[in-house]
Amino acid sequence: MSLAISENAAQRILEIRSEQNIPDDRPIRVAVVSGGCSGLTYNLDFDSDDEVDEHDKHFEDHGVKIVVDMRSFLYLAGTMLDYTDGLTGKGFHFNNPNATRSCSCGESFSL
Repeated sequence: MSLAISENAAQRILEIRSEQNIPDDRPIRVAVVSGGCSGLTYNLDFDSDDEVDEHDKHFEDHGVKIVVDMRSFLYLAGTMLDYTDGLTGKGFHFNNPNATRSCSCGESFSL
């Protein structure tokens, strides 16, 4: 199992990278942290070289490098990261098959 991103998410990540002058070789880190009304929440950030751990999982999809720490990967295996800019909400969305419940705003989840 892996973590994948949609073409829309990859395109938006590349746009953000260009807007913020982030080097092309810097991966995006996807993590799960405690918080939110359902207990767990997602975190996206551009990784720096000093944050990479030898136990991190590395993926690449649609030209975007993705890094996930091992603990977060246990929650994220099989997840698809998508980006929408429609009327119902603009932003990144995680389609996580492991989540058994999420809050009404979709910002947090539980297993």
